Amino acid sequence: MSWNARVARVAPFRVMSLLEAAQAREAAGHDVIHLEVGEPDFATPEPVVAAGHAALAAGQTRYTPAAGLPALREAIAGHYAEHFGAAVDPGRILVTPGASGALLLASQLLAGPGDRVLMADPNYPCNRHFMALAGAEVEAVPVDAQSGWQLDADLVARHWRDDTSLAMLATPSNPTGHMLDAGRLAAVADTVKARGGELLVDEIYQGLCYDLEPLSVAAITPDAFVVNSFSKYFGMTGWRLGWLLAPEAAVEPLTRLAQNVFLAPSTPAQHAALAAFTPDTREILEGRRRELGRRRDALLAGLSRLGLAPSLPPQGAFYLWLDVSRYSDDSEAFCRALLEEENVAITPGTDFALTGGERHVRIAFTTGEARLEEAVSRLERFLARR
Repeated sequence: MSWNARVARVAPFRVMSLLEAAQAREAAGHDVIHLEVGEPDFATPEPVVAAGHAALAAGQTRYTPAAGLPALREAIAGHYAEHFGAAVDPGRILVTPGASGALLLASQLLAGPGDRVLMADPNYPCNRHFMALAGAEVEAVPVDAQSGWQLDADLVARHWRDDTSLAMLATPSNPTGHMLDAGRLAAVADTVKARGGELLVDEIYQGLCYDLEPLSVAAITPDAFVVNSFSKYFGMTGWRLGWLLAPEAAVEPLTRLAQNVFLAPSTPAQHAALAAFTPDTREILEGRRRELGRRRDALLAGLSRLGLAPSLPPQGAFYLWLDVSRYSDDSEAFCRALLEEENVAITPGTDFALTGGERHVRIAFTTGEARLEEAVSRLERFLARR
């Protein structure tokens, strides 16, 4: 059969096959430590679950407007004002089926055949793939510790071409966990605007910050498109709910797209998410953020003992981007062997980086400190045999 050629540009997400292998080993009785998938071991906060139950009990199961519940859009706008000092009109917010829904809308509006999109390399692979499905060409710009593992203004200026239409950032980033501070973020926004382009910022891990204060590009410019999610900071992964903040002029075409692509986000999930912004939930979420910070520090201490700690520790999210080139130049083989020999599941860097991915792995500190310490001990045994 003949398939759309754009689909061929979408590579497999290797972490999912590794997760499947890890789960198979677990089912066979092995004690597997899961550090591969970006989902912490926290349940959805109880106030959110209770709000979801209440919505179902009240029969809140009918369609909402395509852009989401007005009350939820207002709550999100209030979140920007309270925590980031950004005055955001609720009408500029579209609630979506996960951040993936927001990325789909943004990519279809902003990218197409003949367009070139700049983004960092490494990056979350689906960001590249959404742009490829829209028909655009992605220029993945290699970043490293020198640029703070981010696509900064200097790199944007150097790589911008006549056919470049869009720059996409992620802060904090997946897989490295690094951030752009307000000054560097503003410099990127100015650089893109001066060239007549658009700026799309992935803020999915916003709020999960350990060394810098959380910030949003919405407090810097009203012209950026912003993708966010209830999955990471708010702990609602399986509820599949996110949002897209857009410039006012883009709201109408984005709403038309939403109406046709997914009609509306999940109604019970939206009602549940209203409780994500209450003081009780905020207290729970901040406690979890502090716990993730302790996990990061424990993992860094263990890796430092092995001489493997990264030179620039992650400032946010819940990942470490680790150079394993002393032991392997094939990160996929490295991860498979670590799983088979020591029952520790981590992710090959080839999922995220087009350049250098074979020398790196991503470790998610999404389990407790005791399990992280055990994982480091198993890794030490594994490396001793290399």
